[in-house]
Amino acid sequence: MSSDNGSPPDIRLYSTVSGLGQSPTLAINEASNALVADGRDIIKFGLGQSPFPVPESVVASLRAHAREKDYLPVKGLPALCSAVADFHEREHGLRFRSDDILIGPGSKELLFLLQLVSDTELMIPRPGWVSYAPQAKIVGRPVRWIHTRSKDDWMLTPEFLEEALESSEGSRSVLLNYPSNPTGRTFDELTLRAFADLARKHRILLISDEIYADLHHEGKHRSVAEFYPEGTIVSAGLSKWCGAGGWRLGTFAFPPSLQWLLDAMAAVASETFTSTSAPIQYAAITAFERGPDIQEYLKLSQRFLAALGNHIAGVFRESKVRVPDPEGGFYLFIEFNSHRSALNKIGITDSNELAEHLLRDTGVAMLPGVAFGCPADELVLRLSYVDFDGALALQEVAKVSDEEPLSEILLQRVSPRVLDGVGRVSRWLKGLNAVNEREGSRLEVRAI
Repeated sequence: MSSDNGSPPDIRLYSTVSGLGQSPTLAINEASNALVADGRDIIKFGLGQSPFPVPESVVASLRAHAREKDYLPVKGLPALCSAVADFHEREHGLRFRSDDILIGPGSKELLFLLQLVSDTELMIPRPGWVSYAPQAKIVGRPVRWIHTRSKDDWMLTPEFLEEALESSEGSRSVLLNYPSNPTGRTFDELTLRAFADLARKHRILLISDEIYADLHHEGKHRSVAEFYPEGTIVSAGLSKWCGAGGWRLGTFAFPPSLQWLLDAMAAVASETFTSTSAPIQYAAITAFERGPDIQEYLKLSQRFLAALGNHIAGVFRESKVRVPDPEGGFYLFIEFNSHRSALNKIGITDSNELAEHLLRDTGVAMLPGVAFGCPADELVLRLSYVDFDGALALQEVAKVSDEEPLSEILLQRVSPRVLDGVGRVSRWLKGLNAVNEREGSRLEVRAI
């Protein structure tokens, strides 16, 4: 081989990906792993990966279909599409046909394809999941952030949706995610009905990202598609409720009136990923059929996440940090604004600096609010409370009667690293404020 160092190929980066970094959730996980490899004790609250094991019946189904090697239909294995349609009707009262379902290698890929084929302005409530806006940027779609407020727990209200719709025009799609990543909050029926009325009035597309629907802490998720069936696409998958993020299987459910959009996405899929992994699709049938073992698995998961999330929120509130009560998933959106003065004195003025200081000083990795579209000077961080043994959690919760609350002792036994991480942040805040109080006292003495 020639060692001549000639000129590199004449090729340039496409403008829509220029300056695009790695997804913040994946970046924080890799950074955390690198610190662990260097010997640091890092509590990983960055990546939202379910700690629960894939249910054994689903694993057994994957094992049984491991020899499935043929390409499957682009839109998905017919038996799986039928199982997904039945699942939506049985669990959430949504009427879909098997022909309304599209299977992809993760709902993330399906969301990207939807943005690629639909010529609309994407409207995202702020804060929103870290990949929504970058995906739109990649395909050159305009993004409009919709305002939310701390006093509403950072969740979209009908008033702010109406304001955004009235001040825009043309083809628009609104992306709703609930239970929410990053807030852990969800919408009630009254709010969903109001969203549906506005969507119908303005003839907009609703993309309802319900990947955490079955981790609603009370098992009472409601979909906006109940109230706006003609214009809602429901996004779901295996990653969160089934603990199978690495399996990469997502689902989209379309109203019949948007069959042309499904077909367009399938056409692009046929030229890109061809079809989703065959063994995974066969195993997913078992997951979506939801036998008694999976129903029990979900009940135990929901119960543990609710107890742990509420306990963490309570600990933070003792440190005068505002945290909305979690209602689903495994996230908390934590506001440090009440400590702004003390934080400013050590050079922390935005959420990036706050996350960096906490990682350096305490070994706790969290994501800054700016990664979710929040203004940089909002001192908010997202905490993903998943650094625990999910299999042990299921075993321990199963021993406690439904009428008995899960004790702090049980939470400590199952999730010591989570509670350790929360304790580290609380002690850091306490120490920070103590130093500032002492300095303030000295200044007062000098003034006298």
